[in-house]
Amino acid sequence: MIIRLADFFDTSVDVLLGYKIQDNSLDAIAERLNTCLRNGDPAALSKAEKALKKYPNSFQVVHGCAQTYHVFGSERHDLNFLRRALELYEQALLLISQNTGSCVSEYTVYGNIGDIHAQMGQPEQGVEILKKHNTGGMFDAAIGAMLSLFLNRTEEAVPFLSSSLSESVIRLWTTVIGFAVVFSASNDYPSVQKIAGWGLDILTGIRKEDQVGYPDKMARVLTVLLAHAQLHMGNTEKARSLLRKTAALAAAFDAAPYYGLSAFRYVSGPVEGSVHDGLGGTAGESIAFILGKLQDPELASLWNEVRSSPPEKAEKQMEEKP
Repeated sequence: MIIRLADFFDTSVDVLLGYKIQDNSLDAIAERLNTCLRNGDPAALSKAEKALKKYPNSFQVVHGCAQTYHVFGSERHDLNFLRRALELYEQALLLISQNTGSCVSEYTVYGNIGDIHAQMGQPEQGVEILKKHNTGGMFDAAIGAMLSLFLNRTEEAVPFLSSSLSESVIRLWTTVIGFAVVFSASNDYPSVQKIAGWGLDILTGIRKEDQVGYPDKMARVLTVLLAHAQLHMGNTEKARSLLRKTAALAAAFDAAPYYGLSAFRYVSGPVEGSVHDGLGGTAGESIAFILGKLQDPELASLWNEVRSSPPEKAEKQMEEKP
């Protein structure tokens, strides 16, 4: 009778019964899991098990399901979910050669495994896993947090936290500059002002007040971007004032440049190394580099005018934070 009704109404049996055929390709399953995770939908767990039955040897599915159990296990403090996530991450490592994603690697999987051990009450094991796979300091923050939060080994945590903090600030600074140039290219100067100002606020909080160092060089570049925004928003005098301060503070840094990590507030302990970038060896060279990228003749002219005028005392300018 169902077949005859489907034929009479010129439709298919699945439509007649209200059944919708799902796309069960790898990509479709992965997207459904991601959607459930974004929405916090517990249905992700049952979908994960169905996916594992269909594609038990697919890295994309196994890793995605591991993430699903990891998220829900962390949120609910459910040890069974965390154990299942650990099992799936370990299985994913055996399938890692299938991975084609740029955001996932053997190291990120080990990072997840270390996190799960900490959440399961095994922080010592988690720390050791992260230390073993801490390429380029990628797990410094997690190691430092585990040592301080779970193991009360605060002195041991300091170098890892210090390294993570300085690296995070440098990455943030680079990101802010990139976005500021992007906004400038589309003449969105209010956004240039906001993101450059935000970056300056971060640097103000991270630099040691009694030491001229690399954070000051970073701040000078952002101040030029801030002046660039002010100039094109019709605030020429504000732009000139910012550039005057920049010139004085850049000269102070270039007179005694210091690139060590100890110029960053909170960074302490046996943290070695120095910080450098591709903008230029001095603050003046870095400013010239940014001016060249902005291709703003009006700003360049104003900068040359300010540099040729008698400089204000750097000590006074240090007190007047833009």
